[in-house]
Amino acid sequence: MDRLSLNADERIILGKKVKNLRKDGKLPAHVFGKNLDTEAVTVVTKDFLKIFKEAGETGLVDLKIGKEKVRPVLIREVQYDPINDQPIHIDFYQVNLTQKVKVAVPLVLVGEQPESIKLGETIILQTINELEVEALPTDLVEKIEVDISSLKNIDDAITIGQLQFDRSKLTIQAPDEEIVVKLAPAVSAEMEKLLEEQAAETAAAAAEKGAEGEVKTEGETVEGVEGKVAKEGEVLVEGEAGKEEKARAQEAEKKPE
Repeated sequence: MDRLSLNADERIILGKKVKNLRKDGKLPAHVFGKNLDTEAVTVVTKDFLKIFKEAGETGLVDLKIGKEKVRPVLIREVQYDPINDQPIHIDFYQVNLTQKVKVAVPLVLVGEQPESIKLGETIILQTINELEVEALPTDLVEKIEVDISSLKNIDDAITIGQLQFDRSKLTIQAPDEEIVVKLAPAVSAEMEKLLEEQAAETAAAAAEKGAEGEVKTEGETVEGVEGKVAKEGEVLVEGEAGKEEKARAQEAEKKPE
């Protein structure tokens, strides 16, 4: 990956006052690294967004602070405003070019899709979207491509061990047999409808079970019957059955022994 460069200025404005920087089209940032003092800087927002689009979180960037300092950095974290989704702060991690670093590299699917996908019979299931790799900063890659052209039949899969990348430069700790993508049967519209009906039936059965009467001992209230308490040995029954039971009890009380 080609080295990119981004201009920055030392920053003396801190705290809540940094919002004024954003109004002027600048972003506050910190530069930190192992055994290094953290430094506050600013970068021009539009310039940063252009670099970030190219570098991502794995591309090495020469951060030029003022006229003298040049720091090799990775864009470690970008914080966004939760309302407008605009960047509000950046963390740059200064690296030692002779020491390896660990970063997450995205896995990107490439290649021609199987005919069964075009026919709606199968789908691609991607179980891993990125891999943590260890490498020298100058050997980092923007992405690792996963060629799905070899997937033909259901349950065909591509594992980490089958990925194509320079293993002499990138080290991955994940096991080779771990699956990255596989070809799976598509869920038809009829199957989706059946699953929805089964879910509805299950929910209805649970609701009906919850509405059934229960035997309660003294002091316990009966679910679904407001303001009534079952005495010891009594059964409170909801609905029409409960009314009939009550009527029979009243008739029995009127009859002489």
